[in-house]
Amino acid sequence: MKIEDRRKGSCTTILVGKKASLDGSTIIARNDDGHEALDPQRFVVVSPEEQPRHYEAVLSGLTIDLPENPMAYTSTPNAVLKDGIWPAAGINSENVAMSATETITTNSRILGLDPYVEDGLGEEDIVTLVLPYIHSARDGVIRLGELLTTYGTYEPNGIAFADNDEVWWLETIGGHHWAAVRIPDDAYVVAPNRMNIDSFDFDSEDTMASSDLKAFIEDNLLNPDDLGGYETHYNLRHIFGSDSIKDSVYNNPRTWYGQNVLGQKSDDPQNGDLPFICQATKKISIEDVKFVLSSHFENTKYDVYGTTNTKEEGKLFRPIGINRNHSVHILQVRNNVPKAAAGVQWLAFGANTFNHVVPFYTNISDTPASYRDAKATYDPTNMYWLSATTAVLGDTNYNLFVDLRDTYALNTMGKFRNIQNMTDKGLSALTSPETITAYLTEANEKLAAAAVEAQNELLGRMVVLGSANMNLRYDFND
Repeated sequence: MKIEDRRKGSCTTILVGKKASLDGSTIIARNDDGHEALDPQRFVVVSPEEQPRHYEAVLSGLTIDLPENPMAYTSTPNAVLKDGIWPAAGINSENVAMSATETITTNSRILGLDPYVEDGLGEEDIVTLVLPYIHSARDGVIRLGELLTTYGTYEPNGIAFADNDEVWWLETIGGHHWAAVRIPDDAYVVAPNRMNIDSFDFDSEDTMASSDLKAFIEDNLLNPDDLGGYETHYNLRHIFGSDSIKDSVYNNPRTWYGQNVLGQKSDDPQNGDLPFICQATKKISIEDVKFVLSSHFENTKYDVYGTTNTKEEGKLFRPIGINRNHSVHILQVRNNVPKAAAGVQWLAFGANTFNHVVPFYTNISDTPASYRDAKATYDPTNMYWLSATTAVLGDTNYNLFVDLRDTYALNTMGKFRNIQNMTDKGLSALTSPETITAYLTEANEKLAAAAVEAQNELLGRMVVLGSANMNLRYDFND
């Protein structure tokens, strides 16, 4: 695969500060989308022994010697590794979470000054090069920033980091530059495939950037908002991003819908200046995040499955939930449980309209086989392929199946939360780290078994309901 043919223009990210979440957790979440409708994914834990000490990228050929002290971490790599690992997201043994990457945009002015680096790093590499070595979200920004400055990148990306206290968002700029913002504790973000950071304060403790970024802007006259006033304002989206017709139908509407669901009301889905950071007006739950990441403009005239809109209206904007969702992760670092169980990687595979997120603990020694062992060929015993099957059938008659889905989602999430609550309570009787890891690994097996059983039950009910409503029938009395 050539670099220019890689996955791009995909994914949607949600970030939630600890005071904006329902239970005081930090949350970073993302749909891992691609150009292909199907691309099997796996859920694994990488031990320190399995982490490479010499890394070589498949797409760019970048080679890097890595530190000798990696931590264990979870990830969701591709099942087929011909184009590299693409770990996507995970949480390490210090309960630091990372999601990489949200493909973003730039403009020709930036690429003319700081072109992409063909043998630099990219989405294929970033989690592997960063997550095993960081002890806080802020550490993640610093390490990735140093790598970008040193080696460069061949693409524009947004990357999220979280620990139990802070959430950070970093965006790459051209080949070597970058900027990062700490998300306020009482705020949330909905970020699509565009440059998202807007107002940026170079003198704040809650921002970081490549050392010459401010001079880069001023020396090259890049700031369209610098109108000669007493104080210069820096809007990085205006300076480094795009403002295209594609943004108005592909990116901006996703921000608009996600913000509306979570509390920031706006009437213009094509507005390119919707705020990057929104102050929460209500506490945000895992269920809220999953709804947004599965959404297709429900209760608006832009709904893909709408029945009162025109076909053209339903196809006007790119929905968040789409057939190219390969997986969704909601990385939660909790503050109301012992540290050993703080990291939770809520995970689902396939198109999000008919899947469910499972709250997998990340302080584990292995992952359940039904989530770990996906292959390129179809296998309905594997959760990736089982979820894909359910989504394909659901799409054939969404309005017939949606009530089944909603009932199943309520009951299934209740089962998962019950297992999680019982597991959390049982931690108090355990003392040794080895015993706790084994206990949480076994809890994940229970969660996976419940998930596979529920998904099969939903699929079976959909088959029964769908068969009675097939077009290939003739009704008569006999």
